[in-house]
Amino acid sequence: MKIMNIVGARPNFIKIAPLQRVMESKKDIDVTLVHTGQHFDCEMSDIFFRDLNITKPQINLGVGAGSCEYQIAGVIRRLEPVIINNQPDLVVVVGDVNSSLAAAVAASRLNIKIAHIEAGMRSFNRKMPEEMNRIRIDHISDFLFTTDSIADENLLKENIKKEKIFRVGDVMIDVLYNVLKEGFSDLRPVGLDEYAVLTLHRCNTVDDVNTLKEVLKAVNDISKKIPVIFPIHPRTKKMLSAIDEFTFNDKVDLKKPMGYKEFVHLILQAKFVMTDSGGLQKETTALDVPCLTLRNETEWTDTITKGTNVLVGLSEESIVKAATDIINGNRKHKQDFELWDGKASQRIVKILLDYFSC
Repeated sequence: MKIMNIVGARPNFIKIAPLQRVMESKKDIDVTLVHTGQHFDCEMSDIFFRDLNITKPQINLGVGAGSCEYQIAGVIRRLEPVIINNQPDLVVVVGDVNSSLAAAVAASRLNIKIAHIEAGMRSFNRKMPEEMNRIRIDHISDFLFTTDSIADENLLKENIKKEKIFRVGDVMIDVLYNVLKEGFSDLRPVGLDEYAVLTLHRCNTVDDVNTLKEVLKAVNDISKKIPVIFPIHPRTKKMLSAIDEFTFNDKVDLKKPMGYKEFVHLILQAKFVMTDSGGLQKETTALDVPCLTLRNETEWTDTITKGTNVLVGLSEESIVKAATDIINGNRKHKQDFELWDGKASQRIVKILLDYFSC
């Protein structure tokens, strides 16, 4: 069975790691890893392959930076001949980034079966590029691997056939549990007993100057009560230069993007996390660390109803209030989650092997 795993951005690298390892352990699977080059610098790409012990991609399309349309078109154009030359039985895509949509479109045009990992997630905000990407991927995929019953219901409401849907759990939790097994070092900054962590990268958050200023003013306010560690995404760093007359308090510590293991160690010991990331909503819940999601909606609703996540929006007042509540000891704790057992990747591979053996 020939499988082609397609990755292109930081979230993809993390999620594909356990799946790639399980596939490589099976003698009945010939797996090729393709990197589209959507995230191309070392801080956002190479470091993750080394950190998570992922096989170096056999193929790199080298698409690079650009608009959504540029990246999607570039991946399709460069990936089609690769698929034709390799003739895989299945193309696997993860999440909702531009590379995943482009790979699914390329495979569909060539009548190659598609598996979508993390299918069925919906924020119901069609202004988000990620939302439109995941909807389109789901509707052309043959195997829809979901994390929970909510995702299943979303797909069924969109008239996707039940026999295409497989609830398997979350591959990101597989990665996290593997890191937890390795033990931890104390990565708290020198002299800090308590701190918060901030991440920002989504275009809805950082590309609008007024929205970004509102969030950063809140961060400055919060840093007067607790130091804030801010590993800054290249996109966000670029946008900060467009904000005139803004400076961070000296209690906001800007750092380069971190490798996955180092970052997990950092958030595990944090008082709370502020983020617009989807993955961090899950990771903080699994680690029982409070999370303030700086968005107006989320696709990961279970992390709110059963996890440590609070949806706080993008206003300075709401962010500061939510952070102050946690500093004062008012926080949520996680409940049990179905199929968060670290075995999602094994279930996915078994389903695929059973299907193709028939």
